Amino acid sequence: MNKRQKAILIDFTIVIVATAIAVVAMINFKDWINHSEATRAMRQLGEIVLSYRKEHGSVPPESYVDRIRENLEGHVRLGNLQYRARWIDFESPPDEILAYTEKDYHSLLFGKGFIVLRFNGTVEWMGKQQFETLLAQQQSPIEKELTQK
Repeated sequence: MNKRQKAILIDFTIVIVATAIAVVAMINFKDWINHSEATRAMRQLGEIVLSYRKEHGSVPPESYVDRIRENLEGHVRLGNLQYRARWIDFESPPDEILAYTEKDYHSLLFGKGFIVLRFNGTVEWMGKQQFETLLAQQQSPIEKELTQK
């Protein structure tokens, strides 16, 4: 192999490696933006639910949340929101899961998990295993049966 061929091969390798790094970086950046937008939309929903609860003494019905959700910034990134208001009562602890949405990111940062809105208004990211364990502890047998269908 002569000098010119080695230079072309090295240049080609550098371009391929740089392109691969750029693609991975863009995927992670896209997922980071989607994650932050979905978290922000969930926080906005939490603020609305808390203000409704403060005013009316209970969490809003699902139909109310569906109407409000359309006006949230980033509502599209929430995806399939599961709202558990019918299973929440006055004795529910503040860390009870009120709403959640499943996310499957392709990045190295997040992976597969859930964005969770707690009864006290806090929003957090949970891994799939942690979420499923917590939800199983909080669900009643009737809720488990109805949600599996």
